[in-house]
Amino acid sequence: MNFEPHDYQTYAIKYIETHPVSAVLLDMGLGKTVISLTAIADLLFDSFLAHRILVIAPLRVARDTWPAELKKWSHLKHLTFAVAVGTPAERKAALMAGADITIINRENVQWLIEDSGMPFIYDTVVIDELSSFKNHQSKRFKALAKMRPKIKRIIGLTGTPSSNGLMDLWAEFRLLDMGQRLGRFITQYRNNYFMPDKCNGQIIYSYKPLPYAEEAIYKQISDITISMKSTDYLQMPELISSQYEVQLSEDEKKRYEHLKAEFVLHLSDEEITAANAASLTGKLVQLANGAIYTDTGDIVEFHDRKLDALEDLIEAANEKPVLVAYWFKHDLQRIKKRFTVRELKSSKDIEDWNNGKIPVAVIHPASAGHGLNLQSGGSTLIWFGLTWSLELYQQTNARLWRQGQTDRTVVIQHIITKDTIDERILKALSRKELTQNALIDAVKANL
Repeated sequence: MNFEPHDYQTYAIKYIETHPVSAVLLDMGLGKTVISLTAIADLLFDSFLAHRILVIAPLRVARDTWPAELKKWSHLKHLTFAVAVGTPAERKAALMAGADITIINRENVQWLIEDSGMPFIYDTVVIDELSSFKNHQSKRFKALAKMRPKIKRIIGLTGTPSSNGLMDLWAEFRLLDMGQRLGRFITQYRNNYFMPDKCNGQIIYSYKPLPYAEEAIYKQISDITISMKSTDYLQMPELISSQYEVQLSEDEKKRYEHLKAEFVLHLSDEEITAANAASLTGKLVQLANGAIYTDTGDIVEFHDRKLDALEDLIEAANEKPVLVAYWFKHDLQRIKKRFTVRELKSSKDIEDWNNGKIPVAVIHPASAGHGLNLQSGGSTLIWFGLTWSLELYQQTNARLWRQGQTDRTVVIQHIITKDTIDERILKALSRKELTQNALIDAVKANL
């Protein structure tokens, strides 16, 4: 297939080629993979500014999306690539293939650098989903940071750079520019832009941005960062987001409130205890969904209201394919018990979904949130259970609401248990989106 870039894609390609360090914040559906590969092809065989490329991506994206894009476009056919996933032997064989582009999943970055026994020969690195390196204490971050001085060009791609607030940005940009803009150390970044928020004596649990922080941070990173939102450049389908509310009975409400107040609940002769506030939050989400893990790991069912609501929504879809996002394993077990569904896990599952062969598919946001193209298979997503992660939430929604969606309308349904933590999660996701949108707007490409 011939690639005829939109103006914004041409702009992004040139930006990558002319910036040895670049953070490219491309909204979902804008084609960040083909943009990056086109720039890489030019750097390899036109300007000769790159020689060996390493692409780091989420597992399914590394295994499926990048190879598919390389095979899809005629102007990329001359590029050789090897995918370093699977067993250690398979990964090592890929590393030894001598390809122009080596693609590896992010979980194996530490293995590549510390355990593979192979020299780090890559002068250009592409991090697909830069936000997955936001934890400076993670093994993948530390391993890549050690190699960073050897890397001549680095490209960070993401649509969700600050899903949990401005604190996320330090590690991401520390990898990109080795600390030139936001400081070499996290303490320096915190001292410059944040103040303590929740404390217990000398122990600080969280920080909040100083009044000038947002503007100052965006200004610091603006010279290596471009941002584009899909709604600015694409004729996107209309997005309809709605809530389907279910209600607990009086007895269920009392039990829910008892767990919330006392951190302990007796249910079906089983005891459920929450050790702390974080544990309590997870337990309350489970109760809102309709089942909960006991202290011994057993599952106790609490209510079927979300399952009933899901049945109503599937029926209302009138045989149109439906994608269902779940969070807990017991959510999946209960959904499977009630409905005929298929999990989207393998390449074959994804292919069958996109070919309209799966009426009801289920996905977990953590495993299917990034990079998968599912827009050909349907236009309705139902959130059975919510996640606190804005990144996973937005990325999962973007599997359907993206370029290439043939339906004019994409419907995102949220099954919400009224007067429970579900309502707080939706509000929190909305508040986090405000911060992220401010960042994206601040560094938006001016075409």
